[in-house]
Amino acid sequence: MELREGEQEQQRVAADCGCCPHLHEAVELIGRRWTGAILEVLRQDGPLRFSEVVGAIPGLSDRLCSERVKELEARGIIERTVHPGPPIRVEYALTDMGQALEPVLGSLATWAREWLATTPDAGRPG
Repeated sequence: MELREGEQEQQRVAADCGCCPHLHEAVELIGRRWTGAILEVLRQDGPLRFSEVVGAIPGLSDRLCSERVKELEARGIIERTVHPGPPIRVEYALTDMGQALEPVLGSLATWAREWLATTPDAGRPG
């Protein structure tokens, strides 16, 4: 897959600082606002219609959901399936590549519960 100019720059920066450019790219992709939530909803409940994805994530706008879904689809992490109608139904689901993120997302969720709790002891293991 050919990288866009911004992605090429990110890889150059990551390589210059000694960070694995692929790790840097993965963190940048998955760490974008709302992307993790979209992946988690599809991991738990997918395949889902667009309105179901938006409805499952409080605060997520249609515009941002559309943007993130297109990015994830372009990277091969989710797939869009059109079911003929009437009415025409469009569903989104994780691809094999997206499903391979399951252990990563699960580990991140465990880490977040342990270290990012909203208690006064946040930041200290309990």
